Amino acid sequence: MKTFDPNLPGVATGGYFALPFTREEAKIVLISVPWDVTTSYRPGTHMGPYAMIDASVQIDLFNSRVPQAWKIPIATLPVHEELPILNRSARKMAEQIIESWEEGIDPRENKLEDVLEQVNEACSRMNRIVYLQSSEQLRQGKTIGLVGGEHSVPLGFLQALGEHHDSYGILHIDAHADLREAYEGFTFSHASIMYNALKSIPSISSLTQVGVRDYCQEEHERIGNDTRISFFSDDSLQEGLFEGLTWREQCQRIMESLPEYVYISLDIDGLSPDLCPNTGTPVPGGLNFQQVDYLLYLLAFSHRKIIGFDLCEVAPGEEDPWDAIVGARLLHKICCYCYANNKK
Repeated sequence: MKTFDPNLPGVATGGYFALPFTREEAKIVLISVPWDVTTSYRPGTHMGPYAMIDASVQIDLFNSRVPQAWKIPIATLPVHEELPILNRSARKMAEQIIESWEEGIDPRENKLEDVLEQVNEACSRMNRIVYLQSSEQLRQGKTIGLVGGEHSVPLGFLQALGEHHDSYGILHIDAHADLREAYEGFTFSHASIMYNALKSIPSISSLTQVGVRDYCQEEHERIGNDTRISFFSDDSLQEGLFEGLTWREQCQRIMESLPEYVYISLDIDGLSPDLCPNTGTPVPGGLNFQQVDYLLYLLAFSHRKIIGFDLCEVAPGEEDPWDAIVGARLLHKICCYCYANNKK
């Protein structure tokens, strides 16, 4: 840090934001999970972490709400060597399952049971890797940010947090409810992350969903029947704005549903698709960048404690880095707020 000048152009270090901190020095450790095995519409999220690292080099590390944000000790954990190999092989198998569904044929009728089992085993292995990486960093007292990859990737991290906290809630910003059970036969589908989390982690006391605007009848019923779930759909938020509620008033309602310890799970498609046009399953509507920023700012400076976060589903275009630019800037905002919150 003696020679690091935040006013100069960033110099690529292979980590997020071109920062010079080691993992030993860091308060926040970012774990990349390049994964898009179960993405059901279009793949590409496995490139999200790499693209965000590239885009983050040109970000100004100034935050008007967090003094000297450039001094926040953020480090990047190297990608686990097994994940890219596992993702490539499992994605090829998963495509057989997805194509069968798209043809209107149950994969079991196409004799793809063994293929489906192998995909589920690969996803289970990914969860185990993330769990072990997260557990190690938690033991060292680090705040962890998980960077996906599709939205199935945080489950292992959530399990590790469940061993460190008796009770915590999730603030889930997303276009989708992600409450489907084993969508398309994939036990650990990107569309099943919140279902799996609520089912398998007793420490999760509440789930607050914000910006959801694409969900099925089964999920609608699950939301209505599970008292742990608070639901702020995109429709209801927009109606509130149309009818005179300020965004601050809406944010306060959201905050009232959150417990003392909060985990942030942010799918980039919770934002308006003009901010993430290449994400796997974009949906019209959604929050703008400033709305998400303001909600997270209020959370950071409330009495609640942020215990970790994920940012998922950033998928860069082949020749357009826009999604990665938005993702990297949002990632830095979250890191700043987490640091300020934990320091407070």
